[in-house]
Amino acid sequence: MSAEFGDRTGRQGKLTRWLRGRRPKETAGDGGREDLLLAAATAGLPLAPAAHPATAYGCSCDRVGCPTPARHPVSFAWQTQSTTDRAQIERWARHQPQANFITATGMVHDVLDVPLEAGREALERLLAEGVEVGPVTESDDGRMLFFTLTRGTPEDEDEWWPCELDCHPETMDEHPGLRWHCRGSYVLVPPARLPGDDDQQVRWLRGPEHALPDPLSLLEPLTDACARHAAQAPDPHSTTWPLHH
Repeated sequence: MSAEFGDRTGRQGKLTRWLRGRRPKETAGDGGREDLLLAAATAGLPLAPAAHPATAYGCSCDRVGCPTPARHPVSFAWQTQSTTDRAQIERWARHQPQANFITATGMVHDVLDVPLEAGREALERLLAEGVEVGPVTESDDGRMLFFTLTRGTPEDEDEWWPCELDCHPETMDEHPGLRWHCRGSYVLVPPARLPGDDDQQVRWLRGPEHALPDPLSLLEPLTDACARHAAQAPDPHSTTWPLHH
């Protein structure tokens, strides 16, 4: 009896050790997700967990008719929750292995968000002219995002200047051309998965190791490219500037 019990516990001990030994290999097979998130945080981008694609309603939040499936933060307190703390991001990434992540804009950085083709044209021009271009992401849903320094935290609040390009998550449809994510907004940070059956993703085109540039140094090439893109687009509502109602 005791020998049988000892053999059983011995096997259980071996099984436990084997499972423990397997875990690092399994988590290492996530395509470097955690490393990419930590690289973004190290570059100063504050992160918070976001929803991810799900089969029921297209979004893990299970909200029927979610307007931004897999593109919004999990918590309503995302602005205060966003952090660059390595330990916290590791905990989130490991406890929420399917979660996307957002980065809150207007704290350290802003994002200039343009249609993909316009972004490619502008990026080629900027690099050819030797302009410092910071991190850039490319999204399979047809957008390119240029990360820049923020204009959102002046020492004197009276120096804050609004811009008609300013975009918030709830006003995205009003900005089919160039969107300026600043105070009160956020964007997905790679690696992120988008809804659909075709494995759409958000990925780095230029990584977060690139220094954040002044947004004004990118603005003219981006608006020029968006204007050409709008003129060529078959959709008459595709425009460089926000639509006013």
